[in-house]
Amino acid sequence: MGSVDTVIRGRAHVYPRAHVNTDEIIPARYLNTHDHVELAKHAMEDIDPDFVKRVQPGDIVVGGEDFGCGSSREHAVWALRKAGISCVIASNFARIFFRNSLNNGFLSIECAGFADKAKSGDDLEVDLAKGVIRNHTQGTEHVFVPLTPFVQEMIAAGGLLPMVAKKRGTVYNPAIVAVKPDVRVSQIAPAK
Repeated sequence: MGSVDTVIRGRAHVYPRAHVNTDEIIPARYLNTHDHVELAKHAMEDIDPDFVKRVQPGDIVVGGEDFGCGSSREHAVWALRKAGISCVIASNFARIFFRNSLNNGFLSIECAGFADKAKSGDDLEVDLAKGVIRNHTQGTEHVFVPLTPFVQEMIAAGGLLPMVAKKRGTVYNPAIVAVKPDVRVSQIAPAK
């Protein structure tokens, strides 16, 4: 099993209102591509037009309740990750966004009420092992439920398909999935 970096540090981009939906994270007009680089150019565009100009690798999105609600699109996770976001912290997540995050090896941390306490630009540190978010700008700490060992394993592997392929002794090739999105893990060639 690989390991998840136990400490993540980045600047906050805070969107405290409830129900930030997947169409705001990546507008539907860009869903004609699976190119993560292209999607990243439009991340958060309809809620924050300057988001991609400000974001730096490792930054953290902070949201309110029901973050990622709306239609089931992995594109939302892909756009945030490729834009440089290391994780999303929200009061809670729409279940489909949360599942898409895990399946794609992207960290989503639930911490009730955190969006009301953080400010955009705050220097945040997420300690996954201890289940603590440190806001270095404000000098505060906030507790969240730590990730289970299974979730840590899935994140460390890069998501569900890479984890299953590894357990089966096969090699996961995302290029195959990008070309043939309906490919199944059972069709991935055994490791040589």
